Amino acid sequence: MQLFVNLPVKDLERSKKFFTELGFNLFGMGEEMASVVISEETQVMLLTEPTFSSYITKEIPDAGKSTEAILVLGMENPAQVDELVDKAMAAGATPAGVKQEDGIRYQRGFADLDGHHWEALCLVQPAG
Repeated sequence: MQLFVNLPVKDLERSKKFFTELGFNLFGMGEEMASVVISEETQVMLLTEPTFSSYITKEIPDAGKSTEAILVLGMENPAQVDELVDKAMAAGATPAGVKQEDGIRYQRGFADLDGHHWEALCLVQPAG
């Protein structure tokens, strides 16, 4: 089974550049949408707001003012968490959420250029 998360974006070219700067590959790019490949089973579809609107019957929420979802990326170690979030910040993201470092998890968040909330998470395996 695959998962395709669809997100509305204001400027597709700007969003494609942002996710490329984070190290993700893009697939199926067109004038109205592009897919960010997270893994073989997961892709995040970036759709221009007019295209996104054509699939829904409700308003598109302003992700800069409200949070409808938190997109969490599982990382293998804390260094990967820091690397991804640092790349996001350098590419124009803003901090989001609360850093978690409690011996069970290491987690940091950012809001992408459209305000969507992302978290990078590493679960720490208990000793024993």
